Amino acid sequence: MADVAKAAGVSHQTVSRVLNDHPNVRAETRSRVLEAIDLLGYRRNMVARALVTRHSRTLGVVSFDTTLYGPASTVYGIEQAARDAGYFVSIVSLRTIDRAGVRDAINYLIEQGVDGIVVVAPQRSAAAALEDLSPGIPIVAVEGGHSGQVPVVCVDQAEGARLATAHLLKLGHETVWHVRGPQDWLEAEGRVEGWHETLSTAGREIPEVLSGDWSPRSGYEAGKRLATMAGEVSAVFVANDQMSLGVLRAFTEEGVRVPEQISIVGFDDIPESEFFSPPLTTVRQDFGAVGRHSIDVLLGQLEEGAAKVLERFVVPPDLVVRGSSAPPGA
Repeated sequence: MADVAKAAGVSHQTVSRVLNDHPNVRAETRSRVLEAIDLLGYRRNMVARALVTRHSRTLGVVSFDTTLYGPASTVYGIEQAARDAGYFVSIVSLRTIDRAGVRDAINYLIEQGVDGIVVVAPQRSAAAALEDLSPGIPIVAVEGGHSGQVPVVCVDQAEGARLATAHLLKLGHETVWHVRGPQDWLEAEGRVEGWHETLSTAGREIPEVLSGDWSPRSGYEAGKRLATMAGEVSAVFVANDQMSLGVLRAFTEEGVRVPEQISIVGFDDIPESEFFSPPLTTVRQDFGAVGRHSIDVLLGQLEEGAAKVLERFVVPPDLVVRGSSAPPGA
C-alpha cells in the first residue's frame, strides 16, 4: 500500500479509502490510485487484513448432498449473495447429516476464522443437530424446521403444495394423488402437509401416499403403479421434478396420456422442466431470494455483535402452469 500511495502521490490512508470504497474520495484521486494499483500489480493480503480487522470477510456454508437440485441451487444462491455483499465463501459438504457431523463441520469452519455460518438443513436430523449448538458465532439455518435455537430462512413448502393441489382441484379433478419425498426431509413433510390440508379442506378423498427418494427411478416406480390405476387416478402431485420425469416415463411406456388421462404437477421448476414431454406444470422455489435473505440475516447478526435474532423468514413459492395439467379428459 505504501508503494501504491507513493506512485499515486497520495497518502496511505487515501489508498485504504479507495480499496474500501469509501465515498469521501474524489473521482480523480480514485482513478489515480486504481491506475497505480494496476501498474504495480497490487493485491490485498486478506490474511493480514483479517489480523488487523479481526474479520476474515469469509462466511462458512455447511451443506448436504449438493448433487440434488434443491441443495445445489440453495448453496449457489447463498454464494452469489455473499459475493454481492463482499464476502468469500468456504463450503463444507457432508455425505450424511447427524449431530456429530454438523458440529464437526461448524467447528472446522470456526477454526478457519469465518465470520458467520449458514447451515443448509433440509433434513430433520440436520435441524435437530442445531438444537444443542452454542458456538458463539452467528449462524443461520436454511430450511431448518421450527427450531428456536437459530434464525431460519426457508421456502414455504406447504404453501407450494397447496398451490399445486388447489390448481388440480380447480381444473375439475375429484382428488389428487401424491408421490412424496424421503421421510426425513423437512421439505417432503411440508409438501405432504400442504397437499393433505388442501384435500381435507375441500372435503375430498385423501388417497394413499406413494413414497419416493427424489430420484427419477423412484418416480418411475411410482408411475408404474399409478398407471395400473389410470381409471381412478386423474391427477398427481409429485414432490419434485426429477421424480415427475420418472412418472412421465412410466406413463409413456404404459400408454397413459398426459394430461388427457392423468395430469401431473411437480415441484422445484428445474431448468429442464419446460422441455419435458409435455412441459411440466410445477412449483418454483426462489433460491436466489433464499440466498439473499440468509446472508442479510447473517450480516445483521454480525452488525449486532453476534446477538441471536431468532427470526423465521419465509420465501413464498410460485406455481408455473404448463402443458402437463388440464381438466379431466381434456
